[in-house]
Amino acid sequence: MTKDSQDKLAKIVSLAKRRGFVFQGSEIYGGLAGMWDYGPLGAELVRNIKDLWWKHFVYEEENMYPLETTTIMPEAVWKASGHLEGFTDPMVSCQKCKRRFRKDHVGDVCPECDGKFGEEKKFNLLFPIAMGATEGGGDMAYLRGEIAQGMFVNFKNVLDTMRPTLPFGIAQIGKAYRNEIAPRDFLFRVREFDLMEFEYFVRESEWQQHFNRWKDRVWEWIDRVGIAREYVHELEVGEGDRAHYSKRTVDFEFDYPFGRKELYGLAYRTDYDLKKHSEASGVDLSYTDPVSGEKFIPHVIEPTFGLGRTVLAVLLSAYQEDGVGDDTRTYLKLHPAIAPVKAAIFPLLRNKPELVAKAREVFTSIKKQIPQVAWDDNGNIGKRYRRQDEIGTPWCVTIDFDTLEDDTVTVRNRDTGEQQRIKIADLYSFVQESLL
Repeated sequence: MTKDSQDKLAKIVSLAKRRGFVFQGSEIYGGLAGMWDYGPLGAELVRNIKDLWWKHFVYEEENMYPLETTTIMPEAVWKASGHLEGFTDPMVSCQKCKRRFRKDHVGDVCPECDGKFGEEKKFNLLFPIAMGATEGGGDMAYLRGEIAQGMFVNFKNVLDTMRPTLPFGIAQIGKAYRNEIAPRDFLFRVREFDLMEFEYFVRESEWQQHFNRWKDRVWEWIDRVGIAREYVHELEVGEGDRAHYSKRTVDFEFDYPFGRKELYGLAYRTDYDLKKHSEASGVDLSYTDPVSGEKFIPHVIEPTFGLGRTVLAVLLSAYQEDGVGDDTRTYLKLHPAIAPVKAAIFPLLRNKPELVAKAREVFTSIKKQIPQVAWDDNGNIGKRYRRQDEIGTPWCVTIDFDTLEDDTVTVRNRDTGEQQRIKIADLYSFVQESLL
């Protein structure tokens, strides 16, 4: 990692903590490795990203059916899916300091103490849970290591209730858990995280055309969410590096400060999962064509999106610095659709009751239509601008003495600093149009 990359990541981590985007999980108890909490602004940011993803991949598509499945699933599910055997990372332990590392993330000696490593072992990433009230045991289950299996085991339920015809998808956003050997790099490699993904069921003969279409849609999403396209690269994953269920995988890699790493994945899972669950459960998971009567197990295309990796890529893409006089201005060039605050309302002076009253009137009115607006009357206008710039607020709206005369307000653009006067009656439509 170069010094510039280190500096940029350090600045983003600092901003995220200082401005309420991301906190260390259980921080008052010293924190827990690989666990992060989203603060007030971070919670809004991730909600906006989830909503935009849902709009892009579910609402704007035909035959996409939503699910919300449990995060705990029985051992039989993970045995059938192959995760009990294949969901592993190579692990080595230092014989000197006893620290453990992923073998593919270290060299020949321990990075902490230069000690020698012991024999390489396979480490399963699933979190086991003993369910029930029986002491010392109970029914074995696991926190889900991926959200896909909940969609596969509900395939028949969706068929029976919704009567879909191929091609169709099942979509879900939810938590997943992986017992990472060495979580690191802020939000990139963690033990609890949100996934946004769908399983798209197709005929085997048509998988390539659907694969290519979803590849294009992923690129459209990258542009839409505000990830810098020049930092994203496609990687055709080789056979030896693909997951056990995949016949073809394309990774979308991002130039993170710590290296070019996977941002999203697009996998052709064939009929592997449905076939395995059908065999293990004894339940027929085939699809019957309503016209020809042909009966077969569909094949699956799966785009997968990690929310934390998206947030980090968005922040890295949005982080900007420019000179304003002798000062450096920091701002997040977030797309207005995902910005935690869409507009901030200011009275020019907080000690002028007539300005405060008018500003409150404007704030109350627009908040009924766009809930994600903020009120700020603390400090001079310049400082208020800087605070809002730093959290990515696209528009700052100032109520001044002219407002009392003509019902116009000053609207300042976050990125350019340019200001314009618009009618209060037009303020909602002005802000709303920027969110589309």
